[in-house]
Amino acid sequence: MNSPVLQSALRDLQVLLGSLRFWSTFLAVVLIFWVTGPYGTAESLAAAPRFGFWLVLHAGTWASALVCVALADAFLEERIESRFTRMMIGAVAAAPLIALVTEGLGAATFDRPITAQSYIGAIFTGLVLSSLFCVLTFLSMGKELSAAAHPPEPPTPAREIPLLRRLSVSIRAAPLHLAVQDHYVEVTTARGRELVLMRFSDALDELADLPGMQVHRSHWVADAAVETVERDNGRLTVLLVTGARVPVSRPYLAAVRARWL
Repeated sequence: MNSPVLQSALRDLQVLLGSLRFWSTFLAVVLIFWVTGPYGTAESLAAAPRFGFWLVLHAGTWASALVCVALADAFLEERIESRFTRMMIGAVAAAPLIALVTEGLGAATFDRPITAQSYIGAIFTGLVLSSLFCVLTFLSMGKELSAAAHPPEPPTPAREIPLLRRLSVSIRAAPLHLAVQDHYVEVTTARGRELVLMRFSDALDELADLPGMQVHRSHWVADAAVETVERDNGRLTVLLVTGARVPVSRPYLAAVRARWL
């Protein structure tokens, strides 16, 4: 995929689809529609079919809005400064596609014909749904999308960090975060992340003199990756520019406070 626009759109999609916040919001919306049963679905469908209907409908409409919003955000990035405006343009463009999804599923479920009048009405409904999706996405995922679109510059040249020789060429940049994953070390850089089969202690040794510190027995964080340090349910947590939250264990509390607070 050589197109910068498509690469940018794909990056946005990866950020959204990899977010627990995104899936929690999606599930909450599906449950609300399932329980309330709007548009007569409470009367015409039993509980299980009604859940399936709203799950499929929202999956189709959210997918349509997601693709259109990501493409508009990427395509208009150099023309329109406001990310929210770019995303809303994508939401408007998604309305006819969402209408096709809702009308098609309605016809298949309730055996009703699709007419020009019903399709036009569905476009207005799709516009409301896609706009709501856009607002929810922007409010909950704005920081993560910005971090993905404008990753921090590597503070140290890649050739000076031995660990990077183990990574794919496409993601070689100064590490931002190292995390233990079973027998692997997950290395996150400004260009992506990758699992490397090695000991965590060896990975730390191969960071050379890259500015950063170990904050947990399973986590190392670069200075350039730290956005803020905050308390989460009484525990100190490092919030990274990538959107990740890294716990701080007791042996490292004093050092973290001294370095980043």
